Amino acid sequence: MSVPLLDLKRQYKQIKDEIEREVLAVLESGYYILGPNVKAFEAESAEYTGAKFAIGLNSGTDALRIALRAFGVGPGDEVITSAFSYFATCEVIDDIGARVVFADIEPKTFNIDPADILRKITSKTKAILPVHLFGQLCDMDSIIAISRETGIPVLEDACQAVGASGPAGKAGSIGTAGAFSFFPSKNLGAAGDGGLLTTNSEEIRDFATSMRMHGTKSDRYRHELFGYNSRLDEIQAAVLRVKLRHLDSFNDLRRANADRYREAFDKIEGIEPAFEENGYRHTYHQYTVRIADGRRDEVQKHLQEKGVGCAVYYMVPLHRQPVYGELYSGLNLVESDRAAREVLSLPIFPELTETEQSEVISAIAEVLAK
Repeated sequence: MSVPLLDLKRQYKQIKDEIEREVLAVLESGYYILGPNVKAFEAESAEYTGAKFAIGLNSGTDALRIALRAFGVGPGDEVITSAFSYFATCEVIDDIGARVVFADIEPKTFNIDPADILRKITSKTKAILPVHLFGQLCDMDSIIAISRETGIPVLEDACQAVGASGPAGKAGSIGTAGAFSFFPSKNLGAAGDGGLLTTNSEEIRDFATSMRMHGTKSDRYRHELFGYNSRLDEIQAAVLRVKLRHLDSFNDLRRANADRYREAFDKIEGIEPAFEENGYRHTYHQYTVRIADGRRDEVQKHLQEKGVGCAVYYMVPLHRQPVYGELYSGLNLVESDRAAREVLSLPIFPELTETEQSEVISAIAEVLAK
């Protein structure tokens, strides 16, 4: 049996009638940019996340970039973020001329270590950018405590964590601002690109609204700032509105799949199941295990030969990306480097069947028993 890492068609077939009805309504309306669906989706997203404001953008990357600019981050400033994330997290920092300061991660959650954030703060630190990786909320209580003590704003990279929560609240509503991605593979995925910036600040909301329209405000032909063309279009907003109504049930299915994996992997030596903190709601954008003793690549190869989808997120930590050359060569981030050697992500999507999941578990048990 072939088991895909992800199958977007299955979810589409479940809600096909709802999506096609809304998309056709947009096409018939002739209103394709910043129309009623975007406005409604922004209001519904704000209510869902618990943030006061939500601004639809064309990507999670732009949400990160615009939020940092709203904080006033620029050349000569430093931004502390995780060394174990997707490249967009650090790319936006360099893009606006600031310097990336990488912190290490906690081994259980793969999320940024608040203690290392504290160690990395200098007089040049202008933002803290924690990443809620794989759908697990960071230790935001500790991070917000650091923010309050130092006055440094916090930008939540929640691009993989829509619906995740913890003692501090829901992803995107805790920090000074939050960034979400609606890339099709995300838990809340569009039929193309899309993103969202959330905040409780009217000033940041107004800045982001201006930035997405080339730096305009009330007059679209008077440009007060250098902005971007970063609008969420009506068709994507219509698709996302439908999917948002189903998001919690889809995330519950991911969590049920995670529970089955955990129960099975607790009985298999050589694999460490994905971890969920007590009091947290992990949304399992990825179900990421650890395979120790140098056997990760062996396990991955075996799964691929058996037709089981799997992937390594991320094989190269950010401080070791080729684009940085030797800039961070002396940086010793033990846990980020170890995670890159050991992690493996398995199928977790909501429509995954128990039979398919059993195939995944059996294939892993087969190779680790050798």
